[in-house]
Amino acid sequence: MASAVLTAAAPLPAAASAHAAGRPGGAVSGCRSVAQLLAVPKSGRGVDWLREALQVAVALELATIPPYLCGWWSVGDRSSHVARLIRRIVGDEMYHLGVVCNLLVAVGGRPRITDSAPAYPGPLPGGVREGVTVYLSGLNRPFVHDVMMAIEAPEAPLARGMKDSPSVGHFYSDLLSAFRSTAPGLSAHGQLSERIGSDVLEPVTDLDGVERAIAIIKEQGEGTASSPEDSFGDDHPAHYYAFGEIYHGRQLRRGDDGWSFTGAPVPFPDARPMAKVPAGGWPDPPQRVQNLLDRFDTAYAKVLGTLEAAWTDGDARTLRSAVRTMRALEAPALELMETDLPGGSGTYGPQFRPPGA
Repeated sequence: MASAVLTAAAPLPAAASAHAAGRPGGAVSGCRSVAQLLAVPKSGRGVDWLREALQVAVALELATIPPYLCGWWSVGDRSSHVARLIRRIVGDEMYHLGVVCNLLVAVGGRPRITDSAPAYPGPLPGGVREGVTVYLSGLNRPFVHDVMMAIEAPEAPLARGMKDSPSVGHFYSDLLSAFRSTAPGLSAHGQLSERIGSDVLEPVTDLDGVERAIAIIKEQGEGTASSPEDSFGDDHPAHYYAFGEIYHGRQLRRGDDGWSFTGAPVPFPDARPMAKVPAGGWPDPPQRVQNLLDRFDTAYAKVLGTLEAAWTDGDARTLRSAVRTMRALEAPALELMETDLPGGSGTYGPQFRPPGA
């Protein structure tokens, strides 16, 4: 059972920063925290509650993409097993962002994407997983454990010591319950259809579609609450277990005593030694580095604005334009990752500074 994996996992982090995007505790502008949203009685979770919760979900899904991209970009051999695992997960997270944007449009809302972009380091948006600090770094085992696994962790591994802090899976379960109890009318107008990664984003027009969409997000991310086995239906482990394989250096396998990371070796790849981006960004960088940072952040701002425009206009062509611009982020990111910091303490890397930060 899933609990057997606990014997092979190290404790996850318990210290957090207190700011993100200039707002305390990872607050999303104009929205209550996840804990506050979940404190609303079920009878009070109508369409307005759904819109607010889905905007928090937009911010939450968006927040995972920059750290995962940094980890992926830093890997030298893109054909390696680890690089392919992370690349798949980046695609999944982009798909999840598309799903929650479609759901928000379906209930009459409009995703605020630029406004939702967090600053790093900081907590997850909405106060999810209090105690987890999300930072940007090249791929190394502490980053895999403290950021990647911590974001995706299911209820059981983090149950001890975090009982008052909702998980991503808990949040999505309550979102689905609210859809069921409210049974809102779902409009296809403005929703987008597009292939993203290995998935196809489609308009959601009924409750069955909502259930399928949220189930995919939960199973691809943390896996199910019952067993890791259920997350291997497409031959890929859920994100938490995939990151666990990278961290432990072994594939997850089920034995007589349950699940553990004792399968085939997963060699940790050589990676560019991008250092942790400090709060406020890199201090006093050389002009060449500053130019690269500005080039990257300008393109990142364009990605955010174009994504927002795609759902404002209901135009899949604009979404494809945003994806192309996102691919263009890689070149300046790699140049930064190959530029040594003063003192030989690693290399620079992208800051993913949101507009106005």
